[in-house]
Formats: sequence, structure tokens, C-alpha cells
Amino acid sequence: MKSKTQKLKKGLYIVSTPIGNLKDITFRAIDILKKSDIILCEDTRNSKKLLNHYEIKSKLISYHKFNERKICTEIISEVQKYNIISLISDAGTPVISDPGKILIEECVLKNIPIIPIPGVSSVTATASISGFSEKFIFFGFLSEKLSSLKKELEMLSKIDCSIILFSSPRKFLKNLKKFQEYFNNRELVICREITKLHEEFIRLKVSDLEKIDLNIKGELTAIFSEKKNTINNFNYLSEYDKKTINKMLSNKTIKDIVHYFKDRNIPKRTIYNYCLEKKNEN
Repeated sequence: MKSKTQKLKKGLYIVSTPIGNLKDITFRAIDILKKSDIILCEDTRNSKKLLNHYEIKSKLISYHKFNERKICTEIISEVQKYNIISLISDAGTPVISDPGKILIEECVLKNIPIIPIPGVSSVTATASISGFSEKFIFFGFLSEKLSSLKKELEMLSKIDCSIILFSSPRKFLKNLKKFQEYFNNRELVICREITKLHEEFIRLKVSDLEKIDLNIKGELTAIFSEKKNTINNFNYLSEYDKKTINKMLSNKTIKDIVHYFKDRNIPKRTIYNYCLEKKNEN
């Protein structure tokens, strides 16, 4: 008869932890962390709150984006020496817009087993409550550099499925106009402080983003819907679209303007008629 206690194999365990509520952790994750010889974590002070709560006494080593390349060789040596090394992030599933990629690449090269311990992720949590297309792309954090940001948004705007982004509220508010420029024919759900005390879900159309009332505290996950193929008529042009066209009319031809909106599911005739009316007014 086989023993009920399964011996864990040597390797690197990628362990998902709660993103807010300490109860959101699996029995298996707790078991792995308790049996780990070493736990790698971003911030030992933050991780101790969770580990102390579940009386996990394993040794902690700080592993974050500023030292991951420097200490990678040392950690690989530890993984080869010990039976079980676990990697956790401050919250959620490790390596998803968090440190860990370099270590995993080295483990792959050295044929060290890498074992995922599934659990909480704000990405799947956001997708599950959105009501949008089940086909989605997770992009993580947008670029800080303006030129790169525009290229990223241009690329994403052409993809007809749900798109999930990470952002701080402050940076999200800073990019409102750009979201309207590239995603105006989509809907949006903003999830802030998921599973925490001040959890908040905001649903609206991207064209209405200027009306948003967003608390600037707490990290957020935003999901943009697939393109909404509603038939637009003259009156349906958003105020943002009209302002954009009005500005373009000063130095662009109507043909240029129609081409600018080619990926927006707005009939060419709608844009053409609006441009003519504005020119006639002048």
C-alpha cells in the first residue's frame, strides 16, 4: 500500500500566494512552503506576514529585480544542493510581471525541475468577472517612454480580443486620452485592490473614461474588451472622436482622417460627413 505522504522531488517550486486576503492560498502551497529548505521572496518583511500567519519557518532569501541577476548563480547552487527551493512574489503568481524569469532560464539550461504550484492571480481573477471575450492577452505594465507606449498601444489596438494591463492608478489616469485614442470602441473593467478591504470594480465604456472617479491609491488591473462591432451613425461619434477630427482638419485632408480611423469600426461615410459639415461651418 502506498504511503499517503508523497515525497517531494528536488527542484524549484513556483508558488502562488494571496494577492490580499490571506485565506486565498491552497493547502498544497502551504505544505510546499513548510517543506522548503529556502524560500525566495521579493520583500522578506512583506512575505513574513503570510508565512508567520501559517507558521512557516523556512529560511528566507531576498530575491528581487535589483539583485536577481547578481545572485542567480548562488541560488542555482542552492537549488542543486537542497531538495526544495520555493519562489514567491509579494502577491499572486510569481514571474507574472515579477522577478523570476532569469532564474527559470538558468534552471532550464541546467535541467533543474521547475514545478508550478497554481493559485491566485489578479490576471485570471480580472478575466473571470469581466464578461468579455474568454480569449485574452495579458500585456502587463505599459512602457514609461512615450514613443514605446504609442507603439505598444498601436499594436494592442489591432488585436480583437480582451487585453489585460497592470498599472498604478496615477499612471492609468495619465494615459486616459491615449486609451481613448486607441481603444475607443471597447468597454473596460478596472479592478482595484482585488480581495482587499477597499476592493473596487469599475465598469464603463472607454469613450466615457473622462467621467471616471478613481482612487489614486492601490494597484489596479484593467481589462479592455474585444472590439465592440456596433454600427456607428453620425450622432454616435464620441466627443473625443469629434475633438480629434476637429484638430486634424486644420492640417489633414479628409482622406487622411478617414484612414486614421480605419481600425475603429466607424463607417467611412460617418467620418466623411462629419468632416464635410465642420468644413462647411468654417
